[in-house]
Amino acid sequence: MTTIPPDNSFTRTDTSVLGRWWWTVDRWSLAGLLALMTLGIVLMFAASPASVARIPGLENSFHFAQRHLVFLPITLVLMIAVSLMEIRTIRRMAVIGLLGSFVFLCLTLLLGNETKGATRWISLFGFSLQPSEFLKPFFTVTAAWMLAAGKSDDHFPGQHIALGLYIVFAGLLVLQPDLGQTVLLSAMTFAQLFIAGLPWVFVITLCGLGLAGLVAAYLTLPHVTARINGFLDRGSEDRYQVERSLEAFRNGGIMGQGPGEGTIKARLPDSHSDFIFAVAGEELGLIFCLVIVGLYAFIIIRSLARLMNETSLFVLLACSGLLAQFALQAMINMASTLSIIPTKGMTLPFLSYGGSSLLALGLGMGMVLAMTRRRFRFGGML
Repeated sequence: MTTIPPDNSFTRTDTSVLGRWWWTVDRWSLAGLLALMTLGIVLMFAASPASVARIPGLENSFHFAQRHLVFLPITLVLMIAVSLMEIRTIRRMAVIGLLGSFVFLCLTLLLGNETKGATRWISLFGFSLQPSEFLKPFFTVTAAWMLAAGKSDDHFPGQHIALGLYIVFAGLLVLQPDLGQTVLLSAMTFAQLFIAGLPWVFVITLCGLGLAGLVAAYLTLPHVTARINGFLDRGSEDRYQVERSLEAFRNGGIMGQGPGEGTIKARLPDSHSDFIFAVAGEELGLIFCLVIVGLYAFIIIRSLARLMNETSLFVLLACSGLLAQFALQAMINMASTLSIIPTKGMTLPFLSYGGSSLLALGLGMGMVLAMTRRRFRFGGML
């Protein structure tokens, strides 16, 4: 009697698109990302009622949680769809996306909505879009392509093109102004240039320029001055959110108060976005916060491990830049929440509320999953 395998099972000889994807994608990293998304749902339902209560006109206590649930499935589909792509398709998409980011960044400066002295969002079909979020993955992959092409062909000015693109987009971010995204873009570019073999004299020069830029921002941008002064002066009024955040961690202790039982979030204005980690600290405790940190570390280390035997310089540079963005964004958010660095309005990947951030992170991590896939032919590896 012939045994017919279930129709819904993937076998190693399955040559369909999904079959090849399932056996070549890094399923452990994918599981880690899905775990972060699931935890984000829990935290959003915990933080949403307190955030809604502070906003006049909003009556649905779970407004932010419901909107988060709208964007999350789209993010998951986008991430998986991108992870199915071939590398050359990702390169082409990145260049087209970078051109689109340039257009929308310019439109944001001209037509964008000003909030707290910064123009970072633009309304598009009723959706508030933050183009700088999408810039990061598109720029990272495009810069990696230019650097790799320059290394393989001495006559191609790949390094100069990458640096030129960085200057243009960093300038657009400074004009918004958005110091946090500028620093993040600079760190990603520096990491790629360093891996590509940037001479030490340029490394030292770039570090010096970065420090000079931070000093200039402190002297010329009032909101940067206020945040740094608030960080240095423990009695400053600008430390209100940070002090409430630290109070939330103290109140949560090791085991936490329990889901939905936190009280400090009612006095923490950005508890659903920039300070979602404080909500986790109060309601779920220190151990759960360490689990969150461990998930980020696991995804990053696991993805880097997949690159150990990679021979493509482009893949190494692109994935290194994307993982640097993912790691630094998480570190900046958690460090500012814990008052280790000055506060910066930056979301915690896949946990914080924010449609643009969720979609852009899904796009970026989808690229990482695509480029860290094992490439197989029927019956053997490429």
